[in-house]
Amino acid sequence: MKAVILAAGIASRMRPLTNTTPKCLLKAGNKFILELTIENILANGISDIIIVTGFLEDQIRDFVKSCFPAINVTFIYNPYYNSTNNIYSLWLTEEAVMGDDMLLTDSDIVFEKEIISKLISSGYKDCLALSRHELHEEEIKVKLHEEGYILEISKEVDPSVAAGESVGIEIFGKKTLPTLYEILNRKINIEKNVTQFYESAFQELINRGHRIYAVDCSEYFCMEIDTISDLETVNSLIAEKHLKALEND
Repeated sequence: MKAVILAAGIASRMRPLTNTTPKCLLKAGNKFILELTIENILANGISDIIIVTGFLEDQIRDFVKSCFPAINVTFIYNPYYNSTNNIYSLWLTEEAVMGDDMLLTDSDIVFEKEIISKLISSGYKDCLALSRHELHEEEIKVKLHEEGYILEISKEVDPSVAAGESVGIEIFGKKTLPTLYEILNRKINIEKNVTQFYESAFQELINRGHRIYAVDCSEYFCMEIDTISDLETVNSLIAEKHLKALEND
């Protein structure tokens, strides 16, 4: 399995903290967000990592090479990071991941490594981490079939029928990836849909009959860092020792 970390964005909602620093290189407790992500990946036995960079890419490259000099990492640069969404960054990874299973995660999530473990051990080739909590308009929400596979995934899913939030950590099997990248290629090259979320491609997979299962990981901490307030919340929890698992590796 190869891990893909998407880290190209400019994080405008977190300015001024991100004026001169990529969001993934902000600190959660005593560690950088990207550092926590890579440690979680390595702790689950995944040693091939692909990082898509963009904004201030040199800082990310230098950090990874300095902090993790022994890992096998491939950097892919998104030159259009200022005008594209994560669907474009994911599309850039096709050559690097094809022929293997893929773990996909965004670079701005603070989470416990057990989430990856639970996805890997779920028995599903294609699955994502689900968190059950009170839902709002901004979250990527999922509607499930009674057998646990996803029927709808988007911000537009009605919270009243949603099972929970897709937190941004997914696994896709190598047999599914050709179809996923076929969809991505059409969306990017033909339709020019470079500003969509990658979940739009997941939805098309689902519409074609591919089953992507939701794995309930609500028992483990996971928080996307979208705002300065989010980062302050995580740091407060860590300071209060509520998130010791994020600090002891």
